[in-house]
Amino acid sequence: MNEKPQAEAPAGRLGPLEQKVMDLIWDHSGRTVREVMDDLPSRPAYTTIATVMGNLERKGLVSPSREGRGVRYLPQRTREEHAAGMMRQALGVSRDRTASILHFVDTMPDDERDLLRAYLAGENSQDSQGSP
Repeated sequence: MNEKPQAEAPAGRLGPLEQKVMDLIWDHSGRTVREVMDDLPSRPAYTTIATVMGNLERKGLVSPSREGRGVRYLPQRTREEHAAGMMRQALGVSRDRTASILHFVDTMPDDERDLLRAYLAGENSQDSQGSP
């Protein structure tokens, strides 16, 4: 059977602005505070985005990298790894983990359930890992 990946520390749920910033960082493989400010339609203050970057760093989602006089924030896990961590965190608070997993699987669309069946049957090729 497949080896289970080592558990990561949960990053916690993201607030609306944190989610928008992380989406930009994931979509562009890193962003500076100024680039995030330019990309957001709401045009938040520099200090607001700098604070969000600090929060994301504390949550283990980004790491700063010196770039000239500025700092580029790079993603420390993929969007998919973060989603999986959130799913693990949600299961961790369930009083009946088995019932929660079964309910989740019961509510999955057929194509996702088929993907899960194929994975569990050992048919997990590199081609299926990026599929929705």
